[in-house]
Amino acid sequence: MTGHVVAIAVTPGVLHPWDIYELGVVAAIFGTPYADLADPWYELRVCSTQPDAAESAVGGGVYLRADYGPDELRSADTVFVPSIAYDCVTGDRPVPQELLDALVDAHDHGARMVALCNGAFALAAAQLLNGRRVATYWEHAEILARRYPAVEVDRSELYVDDGDILTSAGMTTAIDLSLHLVRRDFGAAVANRLARRLVTPPHRTGGQAQFVDLSAEAKAETDLGPVLAWAAANLDQPLTVDLLAARANMSPRTFHRRLQQSIGQTPKQWLLSRRLAHAQSLLESTDFGIERISRLCGLGTATNLRRHFAAVVGVTPAEYRRTFERREPAPASASSSSQMP
Repeated sequence: MTGHVVAIAVTPGVLHPWDIYELGVVAAIFGTPYADLADPWYELRVCSTQPDAAESAVGGGVYLRADYGPDELRSADTVFVPSIAYDCVTGDRPVPQELLDALVDAHDHGARMVALCNGAFALAAAQLLNGRRVATYWEHAEILARRYPAVEVDRSELYVDDGDILTSAGMTTAIDLSLHLVRRDFGAAVANRLARRLVTPPHRTGGQAQFVDLSAEAKAETDLGPVLAWAAANLDQPLTVDLLAARANMSPRTFHRRLQQSIGQTPKQWLLSRRLAHAQSLLESTDFGIERISRLCGLGTATNLRRHFAAVVGVTPAEYRRTFERREPAPASASSSSQMP
């Protein structure tokens, strides 16, 4: 591989610190001449629709100026679209048409397209993701799927390789996907040596699901709030739809319908998410064994907890604990039946 040009598409406007983090990752990996790993390495170009006049404020008096314009973006071999300054999530500030046109032209000319975090919104707006399976930051996944129904949004993966289009979730997954590209281009040995340079694992186990905050539940209608709060405080008890419906003074059928209309989950789905959120909290903050955590969460046995945890979170409880444990003493009421998740 010789003369492989990597272009980063940046946009005028205010960037957040996490946006510049992704830019820094791409620049560190593809803009550094690792001649001892592979020679030639990549050639990096930072491109903007306004290359000379555009300055993107990062915060703290830091600014970013691009040296290249849309033409260099169109002729690149790989195009990165990191989190961009335009508010793709709310849609208040749409991506400039000039950038969308350049992305389409680059893809038509055979460029490999790579979106990081909400950069997927730019590729989707350019209609490059139609019929594709893609990843994005978990908090934005539902918005992306709703706004672009022709896009198959994968909410669990750290990154998705769909051949000529690759997408990743937020922040540190930029490293995961970048190492994957190096592995594709130069092989596993080079990618592994680069990972050591970056002091990061060459491949992370599990997907994005392990980072989703299950405790951040959707708000229910006012009349359902009290019964859900009671259930969340009594997760170690045998909770059934009939019991919850009775406490809400509703028939089970009405309770099922009202909850699904209110937060988009069935009662069983809501209960499972609360139980798993409580399990996450206990795995992070206590030294309790898996059997005890299973009982406190109302999942019964360790086998049951492991099965549901792996299906939803994407890793085993033991793997999750190794990654997220805070090594703090367990709260005095942790074994109480009234422990909140």
